[in-house]
Amino acid sequence: MQTINLGGKDIKVWTDVSEIEEDAIKQLERISKLPFIFKHVSVMPDVHLGKGATVGSVIATKGAIIPAAVGVDIGCGMLAAMTNIKSKDLPDDISVIRKNIEKLVPLGFDSHKTDKYGKDLDFKSLSVYKELGNKIIERAAKQIGTLGGGNHFIEICLDEKENVWIMLHSGSRNIGNEVAQYHISIAKGEMRKKFIELEDSDLAYLTEQTQEFKNYINDVFWCQEYALKNRKKIFENVFLALKKYVPHIEIIGNITSCHHNYVSKEIHFGQEVFVTRKGAIKADKGDIGIIPGSMGTKSYIVVGKGNLDSFHSCSHGAGRKLSRNKARKIFTIEDLKKQTKGVECRKDKGVLDEIPSAYKDIDKVINEQKDLIEVKAVLKQILCVKG
Repeated sequence: MQTINLGGKDIKVWTDVSEIEEDAIKQLERISKLPFIFKHVSVMPDVHLGKGATVGSVIATKGAIIPAAVGVDIGCGMLAAMTNIKSKDLPDDISVIRKNIEKLVPLGFDSHKTDKYGKDLDFKSLSVYKELGNKIIERAAKQIGTLGGGNHFIEICLDEKENVWIMLHSGSRNIGNEVAQYHISIAKGEMRKKFIELEDSDLAYLTEQTQEFKNYINDVFWCQEYALKNRKKIFENVFLALKKYVPHIEIIGNITSCHHNYVSKEIHFGQEVFVTRKGAIKADKGDIGIIPGSMGTKSYIVVGKGNLDSFHSCSHGAGRKLSRNKARKIFTIEDLKKQTKGVECRKDKGVLDEIPSAYKDIDKVINEQKDLIEVKAVLKQILCVKG
């Protein structure tokens, strides 16, 4: 871990600072200079430039929260569970499993045809319920149990002992985005009202004790619960997709589900603070976490060590090293096929920006945070579903 200071609070970094892109360093500098930052800013080894705040940053604050730092995919995170079956129990042609998953779990912009999974959600408890309108609410009720696109995925993986795992990555879908955009706009409006000029307007914040702050906290926690329910329902349908071909499948141990774009109220250094993890997961002592690589590389199940300087956090994945546009320009479909060899997945231009080479080396990322986590299992996907 390196500590740097760019004129604000210290920035503690779990990777080689020289390897972080310049724009991300500038972004971290702007965050560190905000008056309500608590102690320091922690930066995980998967760090890269983000919108609102740097991906891979842990921002503890007192008296204020930055909605854009939490981001628009509120509650985005991972779920993983080990099953009782081995690789030998799977059908020879696992493409049938992928097709069944894609039949049961809507992908991309698709939703379920009814609100069967979301009809019991308490939308009226959202402070922005009236502002969202019926169309957005109806869509949200139908999107519980849906994957989305981009870097969201469902995988069937094997660990070192050939145990089959289910792993997936998704968040709060469109309603998280709508709620986030609303409150980001409110925060920017508050800055204008108070004549506060920021170097980056996406660092607009809401101050504690105001109604705007209370509304955001209410809504961001609601969306985080929505994301948990979404992952749970996706998982249930993936389990059913597997059960069709392996009837004796069961889950062994606990199902792990963890956010990596979220805010929570925690005690650190003896004080109660709000912790925003932007592309980072909680890694308190004993916490089980999931750190995925890419659609052609390994993923890790880890246990946290409760490192104080990281605010009990670790990385959320490998982290991008190339933007989506750059990846599309540099790589070809043939590159994608080579880098996902042995994985049952899409191999077309629609997922070219998710090619493994667009991401950092997951093994290096894991190695750089040995004081934050201990590896419990190493997974390698054999099937990957993308939106």
